[in-house]
Amino acid sequence: MRIAISSTGRDLDANLDPRFGRADYYIILDSETMDFYAVENSQNFNSPQGAGIQAARIIADQDIDTLITGHCGPKAFKVLQNAGVKVITGAGGRVADAVDQLKKGKLGIAAGADVEGHWV
Repeated sequence: MRIAISSTGRDLDANLDPRFGRADYYIILDSETMDFYAVENSQNFNSPQGAGIQAARIIADQDIDTLITGHCGPKAFKVLQNAGVKVITGAGGRVADAVDQLKKGKLGIAAGADVEGHWV
């Protein structure tokens, strides 16, 4: 399974970034081999609006099965859902901890966005 995790850094020891659209990085990880790479999100970090939608497109383009993040807004959630990406919100700690929790079945798939949109 290909997993994306919003992250404050470039490796598995980095903290999970609770912000999806304005996360510093996304760690893209193969859950079977634990091979990973980081995708920088600097183009969306200071975006005045639409950061979540653009970030969702980045994730969808990476052929991701599941996204682990702290929070996800309604527009980004819809883009991810339409791309077939399962979204897990409410995660925290280190990236490696979130992956471990997912493997142990301790994280559940979100039914919808967990924060309001900024521009509603």
